[in-house]
Amino acid sequence: MRLRTRAQDKLAPVRGATSRSAPAFYALDGGGWRDYVTLLHPPYTLWHLSYVMLGAALSPALHYDRLAVTLFAFFLALGVSAHALDELAGRPLRTRIPSSVLVALAVAGLSASVALGAVGTIVVSPWLVAFIAAGVFIAPAYNLEWFGGRFHSDVWFAASWGTFPLLTASFASAGELGPAAGLGAAFAFAMSLAQRSLSRRVRAMRREVRSIEGQLLGADGSVEDIDRSWALGPDEQALKLLSLAMPALAVAVLLTRA
Repeated sequence: MRLRTRAQDKLAPVRGATSRSAPAFYALDGGGWRDYVTLLHPPYTLWHLSYVMLGAALSPALHYDRLAVTLFAFFLALGVSAHALDELAGRPLRTRIPSSVLVALAVAGLSASVALGAVGTIVVSPWLVAFIAAGVFIAPAYNLEWFGGRFHSDVWFAASWGTFPLLTASFASAGELGPAAGLGAAFAFAMSLAQRSLSRRVRAMRREVRSIEGQLLGADGSVEDIDRSWALGPDEQALKLLSLAMPALAVAVLLTRA
């Protein structure tokens, strides 16, 4: 196989270079309300909210009212605040949302999430303060790449957006963490690492590579042209399927507790 990528090409147009790829498979055409939908990263936000549902389902005592509040808090902190900060730092989704609006969304989302958590310290346990403090640190530290990006690694992604939501939801539901929550946290960590492994290459193909050209030479002498779709296909399809599978699994586990 011969694979070549070109960051710049001032010669004749090449295959795949006639149009710029969307920054993500879920990104809508830019402008207006569509930018705000794209900002939410709908498939990935739902994926990570699935860990919240799993955490509650794996807790010693399941309280649906607490689960609903925890889901809303993580939607605000992750779906709104963290993603607004991520877009503010480099515009990876190429939205036209003003920076001032992104800052307002980030502050409002995180503040509302903290307020909900504060209520939880009264209803559930004062120990929820530790989870709140961790969340307040994680959102800006990861998305704004504080400390030279030290908290923007694969491990921190898996711990922050996989393990942390699951453990927080489990504790918020029962006021304690059981062995099942520990195993669930390991599952969320491994799944988030798998997500990161797939999405890293997909992001690079969509956002950093201008064109791809080459040929795949089969053992039987067959020749297949390769392009951007060929390079993106398997990893992106896996991400799409997993973003559907995780919510289905979370709901199924919740139903077993009902």
